[in-house]
Amino acid sequence: MSTTSIPSARTRVKARVSYNRFRAWLVACATRPEARLWLVIQLAILHAVLWTFILINLKAAQDVHMDVAEAWGWGQKFLWGYGKHPPLSGWVAGLWFTAFPARDWAAYALAMATVGIGMVLCWLVALRVVDARRAFLTVVMVALYPIFNFKGFKYNADLLQLVTLPLLVLAYLNAFEKRTWQAGIWLGLAGALALMTKYWVLTMIGAIGLAALIHPDRLRFLSSPAPWVAIATMVVAMVPHIVWLAEAHFVPLTYAGDTYSLDDSRLVHHLVAGYALHNVALLALPVALAALAMAWVPPWLRLLVRAPSRIVTRAWARGANPGVNVAQALNVWIIQVIVAVGPPLGALAFSIYMKTDWGISLFFLVPLALVAIPTLRVQSAVLFNVAAIWLVLSVATLAAAPWIAGREMAANAGNAQIYGARSELARELTQAWHTRFGSRWAVVAGTMEQIQPLVFYSPDHPSALLPLEAWDSGLTSRDNAKKYGFIGVFDPSDGRLPAFEKWVSEVAPNAERIVMTTRRFTHGKAGPAMSWNVYIAPPGK
Repeated sequence: MSTTSIPSARTRVKARVSYNRFRAWLVACATRPEARLWLVIQLAILHAVLWTFILINLKAAQDVHMDVAEAWGWGQKFLWGYGKHPPLSGWVAGLWFTAFPARDWAAYALAMATVGIGMVLCWLVALRVVDARRAFLTVVMVALYPIFNFKGFKYNADLLQLVTLPLLVLAYLNAFEKRTWQAGIWLGLAGALALMTKYWVLTMIGAIGLAALIHPDRLRFLSSPAPWVAIATMVVAMVPHIVWLAEAHFVPLTYAGDTYSLDDSRLVHHLVAGYALHNVALLALPVALAALAMAWVPPWLRLLVRAPSRIVTRAWARGANPGVNVAQALNVWIIQVIVAVGPPLGALAFSIYMKTDWGISLFFLVPLALVAIPTLRVQSAVLFNVAAIWLVLSVATLAAAPWIAGREMAANAGNAQIYGARSELARELTQAWHTRFGSRWAVVAGTMEQIQPLVFYSPDHPSALLPLEAWDSGLTSRDNAKKYGFIGVFDPSDGRLPAFEKWVSEVAPNAERIVMTTRRFTHGKAGPAMSWNVYIAPPGK
């Protein structure tokens, strides 16, 4: 027995030594100034690569989301606005797809590249508030947050805010600390960049403004040139987009007013409650896993019971914690509370419909707000534990992705919105156009939900025309539809079908009308059949 037990004991000792060495290396890299940035960049790259492959497997039986296809279409022409939103998400997509083809994997890689950059920016924000050890814990908690993995599968303006909003907060913390006109310029540019992503960013800009007014050091900041230079810089930087807004008759604002205003107060209450519960549920995962890594439940419960004001007051009286810049932490706490509470209260007050995904961009500060609690102890082992949890969950999800996709497909086999074969329709329509006219298919008309995937998947990548909407993208025109011809595609169950057919009759009375049905087969399994009314209008003479 002794001959077998000794090697076993030696193996355990070697494993323990290797574990301790790796943990020490990770902590050293996370805390040493010359190594910590590269460690976080490596973490972000690994996260992006792993989750790109996970999404490719999870979404193998699905087309890309219509928001992704829409952003791709916008990126084909660099405008100062695209009808619904400011232009930055379209610009980024346009730049990305000059290097990558219009394929599903490239779309998921874009989403994860966006998430990865957001992770690095969240770490840079954390370094302004906490020490390097806590900052690394923050970024790994962010990596566990579902909006940075599962929920981050679709690239759109909401996801891009995971880059522009951390950049905005970083610029504010920098300006609050330095109080120089140079810092004000950077803050103004960051604010303009965020506004060029989505007008929803006004919630974060307002929260930052309130934080500057509420903070105990407000007079030092407000009496410096930084905030006033920032405001002037942001206004000047937004002038081209404001000019475009005026020329476009403020269509994005019209779109928002028409789409998101509700008269039923009971429905508004229900939607706001769903928004709140959705975001609380998403935040529960990284917080719970980090608490598990810390084995820190009893103190955590005591902190929740203790009044937050007492924690802040005592920390302020003691001065900055060695691991926490309390003055900057107070900025983070104020901003996060305002953006968590303000939008739902505003929705209730003004009867505004709130999509659950709008919260994606507003809660990236929660991990930092928790890690910045001065009474929290972050030991070296915690960094390794939470990083190990992230890695195990990511690798396990990658291995299980085909099985998860199969179960999901079986559970939603008849859901044409998820598994409808729009990519197959795009290729068939392209072939039909080439057969009839021997030229490039230039314009596709219909509703955003139906035609944006056709823009992405057709080899001709036609421009999208939305004739029933006042907020068309500006990528093509009704005159181009008459000149180059078009294919109209419409869901026969959509109540707007008579209005669309009336438009087709007015623009192209000789259009050919057919019904097309497509179905996708994935791993030998048939997806749901989808039928569309198709209108093929020849080019004008």
